[in-house]
Amino acid sequence: MTQPARPDPARNPSRNDHVRPGPARFPVGVPGPLQRHPRHPVPRWTAVSAILSPVLATGGWLIADTVQPASYSPIRKTVSVLAGHAGTDRWIMTGALFLVGGCQLLTAAGLTGVRAPARILLVVAGLSSIGIAANPEPAGGSTPQHLAWTALGAVAITVWPAFVARSAPPRPLILSSYGCAVVTAVFLVLLGWLVIETQGGSDLGLAERLFLTTETCWPFIVTIALRQTRPAYLS
Repeated sequence: MTQPARPDPARNPSRNDHVRPGPARFPVGVPGPLQRHPRHPVPRWTAVSAILSPVLATGGWLIADTVQPASYSPIRKTVSVLAGHAGTDRWIMTGALFLVGGCQLLTAAGLTGVRAPARILLVVAGLSSIGIAANPEPAGGSTPQHLAWTALGAVAITVWPAFVARSAPPRPLILSSYGCAVVTAVFLVLLGWLVIETQGGSDLGLAERLFLTTETCWPFIVTIALRQTRPAYLS
């Protein structure tokens, strides 16, 4: 009796030959061709809003100074006068203050690399700038609302660096406890000078302009430091 021929393995495909190939595997840490790089926790647009804040603040009072009468002295008179009812083309400085406040709010939203109290303080500083613009000085003297917003914003932006200090690595020197303490001390000196000048000083405008430009630059410096710091999960 004839026996059936055995199947030849070389001619008949095995069961594994019909299995679809799986996705290509790559070594750990090496991105595949379709693998996306994880995003940085501080987005790029945060740096744009952060740099616009000092540019708008400084550019606002520089442009507004040029349209004031000859009797106006930027060394003695404050920026609030430019946005007040006594200022010429007050819309220039008023618009700048509104935009500065908006940029600070955007920067606070994007600075996810710092602690919540620091972001809240930056929000307070942004709202204070908007409050100053919305409550301009009258032609003579000031108003309680204007003074309140001015004082709140000055204090918030002065102590802000102290809340930015990072305790966990990676920690750049400028964001260390020591670095933030030094910056806060410098800001307190500037604020102290400004307060002294409000008591009849002849350099009130100069002190305020230096205070405003210097302290609105700091969020941009913090943003760049965080952008250049590579988080552990991106290493």
